[in-house]
Amino acid sequence: MPLSVAVQMDPIESINIKGDSTFALLLEAQARGHELFYYQPKALAAADGTVFATGHAVDVRDQSGNHFTAGEAERRDLAKEDVVLMRQDPPFDMNYITISHLLELIHPKTLVVNDPREVRNAPEKLFVLRYPDLMPETVITRDPAELKAFRKTHGDIIVKPLYGNGGAGVFRLGEEDQNFASLIELFHQSFREPFIAQRYLPDVRKGDKRIILVDGKLAGAVNRVPAEGESRSNMHVGGRPEPTTLSKRDHEICERIGPDLKARGLVFVGIDVIGDWLTEINVTSPTGIREVKRFGGADIAALIWDAIEERR
Repeated sequence: MPLSVAVQMDPIESINIKGDSTFALLLEAQARGHELFYYQPKALAAADGTVFATGHAVDVRDQSGNHFTAGEAERRDLAKEDVVLMRQDPPFDMNYITISHLLELIHPKTLVVNDPREVRNAPEKLFVLRYPDLMPETVITRDPAELKAFRKTHGDIIVKPLYGNGGAGVFRLGEEDQNFASLIELFHQSFREPFIAQRYLPDVRKGDKRIILVDGKLAGAVNRVPAEGESRSNMHVGGRPEPTTLSKRDHEICERIGPDLKARGLVFVGIDVIGDWLTEINVTSPTGIREVKRFGGADIAALIWDAIEERR
């Protein structure tokens, strides 16, 4: 049966459709005959027991520069939709958390993907702490003394904001780096939350695998290789996607966390693996599915919609 699908996302006119996973989901939904309604997070509201948004019916096309047609603005009661895709990019801040609370009011009668309560409870760099044996050595703190001790122990470390995204604010600090104190001062001025530091993994030069799980099952992967002179592999900052094969350890990680993801209603998840180590579990707005398909892997958008339709 055709479904009425509302998509909460960043401005559709500004996306790069070549690598945008949300756009791939829109294309697949439309191909299946589902009706699409697009709105931005700022248009979400709640009043008198109703959660609603002003947006547009939308048709999509896989044509760069001509990828959508939007209808007239209209206000919809989201409880009357079959599915809401919660797909805006982080930062994971109080705005993101508030939106998750609003969407929780209509879920699961309206199926919100991913489950907004579980998204709220699973920030990328914190959820992974549930699996300490799968992670590289990590500390989360605002205490400069703890960070200094951590660097002394491990020498070469990565420091980054706890709720950042897309590689923003990620710094590599070697044992003799004289910018350490200044950077920690800057982080104290910029963020109220603790910071995260991890042992630097030299294997990142070979790439940072983005492995995608759908309803708790391994669906595909792509390797992201940092640009020359970079320690960050995010495609937002010049990381190069390439095909990859999965190791025994990669499969072990997926088998370990997959049942937890499924039980939490986290239908679409992207994990980051460097060498043998799990570094993040991305549940807010994972990416990578267009790259996987482009390199001959599974059509993950179709797998996601299979999972959504089964839940409906």
